[in-house]
Amino acid sequence: MTAWRASLRTYIEQNANPPHKFGHQARLYLLTRKIGEGQSYDDDVVYAATWLHDLGVFIGHRPEDPALLMKWDHVVYTNDKAPALLAGLGFPQEKVPAVLEVIRTHQPHDVPGILEAVIVRDADILEQLGAIGILRTASKLGSDNRFLFFRDAERSLARALQELPGRIRLDTTRKLAAPRIAALEQFLRALQDEAQGELG
Repeated sequence: MTAWRASLRTYIEQNANPPHKFGHQARLYLLTRKIGEGQSYDDDVVYAATWLHDLGVFIGHRPEDPALLMKWDHVVYTNDKAPALLAGLGFPQEKVPAVLEVIRTHQPHDVPGILEAVIVRDADILEQLGAIGILRTASKLGSDNRFLFFRDAERSLARALQELPGRIRLDTTRKLAAPRIAALEQFLRALQDEAQGELG
C-alpha cells in the first residue's frame, strides 16, 4: 500500500464518527474491486474517492443543529475539503479533479460521467441493499432524526428495494446485487409477518 493510501485510511479511521461508519469505506472499496474487475479504470481515483466520499456526514464535520443538518450538503463540504487534504497526503494532484467528480456523483440519484464514478456509485448502491443495508439502516434508529420508529427504517428499506436496483449501471454489479435484493425482500416479508401490523 502506498504511503498516501495508508495515510488516507488512517485519517478516515480517526475521523469516522460514529466509529461504525469507518467500515462503510472499507467495504465500499472492496466492492469497487469486484465491480471493476476486467475493466480499465484509475484505481487511485476510486480509492481516494471511496475513502473520502462521506467525510461530510461524520460528526465533527457536519452541523449538529437539526435545522442546519436538514439543509446540509455533505458532498459540497467534502469536495471543498478534499483538494487540500489530498495534497497534504501526497496524492497525485493531476488526479484530484477526477476524485472530485466521483464524489460529486456518487449518490443513486446522480448521473456519473466517468467510469470511476459509475463503479463507486454502483458500489454505494450495493451497500444499501442486503444484510449490510439492513444493518446500516437499523443503526440510524435513535441517532438520526429521520429514524424515530421502526416503521421509518422499514419505509427506507422498502424504498431502497423499489428504487435502487433499477439505478445500477454495470452488469457485474447486477450479479452482485441479486442475492442482496433477495435477502432484503425476505427480511421485509418477515418483518411484516412478525410485526402483525404493530411495527411501531
